[in-house]
Amino acid sequence: MITWQLKPFTELTTIQLYQLLKLRVDVFVVEQQCPYPELDDKDHQKDVYHLLGYAGDKLIACVRLLPKGVSYPSVSIGRVAIAADHRGGGIGHQLLEESLRACQSLWPNGSIEIGAQEYLAAFYERHGFVRTSDMYLEDGIPHIDMILEK
Repeated sequence: MITWQLKPFTELTTIQLYQLLKLRVDVFVVEQQCPYPELDDKDHQKDVYHLLGYAGDKLIACVRLLPKGVSYPSVSIGRVAIAADHRGGGIGHQLLEESLRACQSLWPNGSIEIGAQEYLAAFYERHGFVRTSDMYLEDGIPHIDMILEK
């Protein structure tokens, strides 16, 4: 069972912050072999939230929820990560569903824009997102922009 916690940056404990950054670096930098600026000054912006999914005391999933105007004109979801040893059992869908609920609670009836790795398009489409751009490279990885209209 996953325990979900939604917190603004200022409420993350030092342990939670360490776990969050470690999970994101493990997935995006190490696993995907993509050196990029993980610390992009968005995590601590006003009204940015972090959704953390725990199995016991281990952080196994996380996502960053951003208000309008930080990454896109609309609300945005980013830095979606799941620990490698917990993939394949539907946690990604649970994480996205929790993220969508949190966005609805924080910013009611707002559309949500994302920059998704292109190979995950069908995953996001299952949750109502539609493609809004051609493929582009971000840090050498094919991405597309998508939106969930409200």
